[in-house]
Amino acid sequence: MSLLLQITIFLGASLLLVPLAKRFGIATVLGYLFTGILLGPSALNLASDPESIQELAEFGVILLMFIIGLELRPQRLWEMRKSIFLMGSLQVGITGVILAILVFFTLNQSLSASFVIGTALALSSTAFVLQLLSEKQQLNTTFGQQSFSILLFQDIAAIPLLAIIPLLAGTESTHHGVAYFAAIIATFSGLFLFSRYMMRPFFRFVAKSGAHELITAVGLFIVLGVVALMDVLGISTTLGAFLTGVLLADSEFRHELEASIAPFKGLLLGLFFMTVGMTTQLSLLVDMPWLIIGGALILMLVKSLTLTAIARYLKYSWRNSLLLATCLAQGGEFAFVVLKVASSEKVLTQAILEPLTLIVTLSMVLTPMLYWLISSWIIPLIDKEKAPVYDEIPNIHNPMIIAGFGRFGQIIARIAHLQHQSFTAIDSNLEKVDFVRKYGGTVYYGDATQPDILRSAGVEHAKVFVLAIDDIEDSMNVARHIRLNYPNLKLLVRARDRHHVHLLRDLGVEHIWRETYLSSLGMAYRALRELDISEEDAYKSIELFRDYDEKLLIQQQRVYTDEQKIYETHRNALAELEHLFESDAQIRQEPTGVNLQRGLEHQRIDVTRDDSN
Repeated sequence: MSLLLQITIFLGASLLLVPLAKRFGIATVLGYLFTGILLGPSALNLASDPESIQELAEFGVILLMFIIGLELRPQRLWEMRKSIFLMGSLQVGITGVILAILVFFTLNQSLSASFVIGTALALSSTAFVLQLLSEKQQLNTTFGQQSFSILLFQDIAAIPLLAIIPLLAGTESTHHGVAYFAAIIATFSGLFLFSRYMMRPFFRFVAKSGAHELITAVGLFIVLGVVALMDVLGISTTLGAFLTGVLLADSEFRHELEASIAPFKGLLLGLFFMTVGMTTQLSLLVDMPWLIIGGALILMLVKSLTLTAIARYLKYSWRNSLLLATCLAQGGEFAFVVLKVASSEKVLTQAILEPLTLIVTLSMVLTPMLYWLISSWIIPLIDKEKAPVYDEIPNIHNPMIIAGFGRFGQIIARIAHLQHQSFTAIDSNLEKVDFVRKYGGTVYYGDATQPDILRSAGVEHAKVFVLAIDDIEDSMNVARHIRLNYPNLKLLVRARDRHHVHLLRDLGVEHIWRETYLSSLGMAYRALRELDISEEDAYKSIELFRDYDEKLLIQQQRVYTDEQKIYETHRNALAELEHLFESDAQIRQEPTGVNLQRGLEHQRIDVTRDDSN
């Protein structure tokens, strides 16, 4: 069968089966794998020669790594070094040793073969995990970023592992040893100089031609050229593509490159997962079910337990620890590469290579199911066990109620605090409630969508109700309740987007601000005016806050590159908010003769307007 016909069959089957799988709640990655299994020799055998397009499909992983590199400036990569090498080395080292010991005693392999197998199985699938996290929009979460750091270390660790294999076999190769690492250093040094002094000027030359399609051609040319160079030198093509992306991350053409390559990446990545499915030999699953199924389950169990223990040791929450361990529980595409090299160097036999390959594939198939089980059943049970009871709000009637104490609600609360205006804040995040009470406001842990909570907060006696809840559905439920039951209450609502604005207007809500900073200042101004603060005093408060906040932003500029201080989890964000409250308290004690006129230094923005004007 010709290559063109096979690709046509793959595309047609994916267009039918992947959306069908998606409709039943199956992850896209798993849909591609099932499509490959169905088309492959183990099932319908419509594409009996998947190896012929496997090389093409692997460009999906290469383009994925290139785009990931474009998202990481070298400075940002340097800032992540502790996260990458600390947790990455612990994961690969501990998991590799445990798996090597299990292989040595259960499969009767030599020490060298057990070491290679254990370390190879410790590597997870970069393409699989990143696709899964991107699909679920969790790549930027704490565990998502930590998963990426570990995967990046694994990609780097694959290079010395490939170099060691010929030494374990007792052979020498010009692609390994000292010459191998010298080639790596020389190649990446050359790539750095090339990207700095030749590639960027060449980009500008092409851009000035006005032919925008050439930007796509340049991007593909760079990736293909680097891959060809890496292949000749025997260096990991995926790592080379990633580092090339990093070197271009500071380029002004980064966004054009990413936009032009992304469609190719998505299609080829899907093709890659289909080839993985097609190369799955289901006959082995019938011949040795206990070895294949048991091996996949043991592999996932060892990796999950090890990663959970490491994450908990490093003070991650149970939720993030479990999700991190679940994402990286499978074997990866680098395991295929390492095991094939080990087989070609006679470190492994073909008899052990084929079941190991199927074990890795099966672990990839089971990962989305395990992720669904952990995220939908286990974590809710853990959260339920730890869920505290909502506060019983005493009969305190403040003139302003703030529902939702995120970024938006915090700014309004701080400005009201500067004006000595008391407020009652309600939030479903208990950690925010713990310290805010001591800074002049009454803050309660509760669910603002529950009418009892609102009545306890004194909604009948309030003059202003600030609705700053992040979730659109919850926001609409509260707004609907306020409009129906308290029509005379001044309702000021933060909207997430234009669609949210339309929904609120259908309810008859007049005062709406689309997020976030200047909008919150505008809402704060209106809140002060509704609390009978004069127009002059209200505006001065806003200007004073803006001046102070910009000075604070400049001060934070000096530490923003410190990952430990800036990019930490929720605890650090709460500590920063506490610092802002303390600073606001100091401002109130300063003399009032503060220069509030921005003059020519700042352009005055009318924050008194809302969408009703």
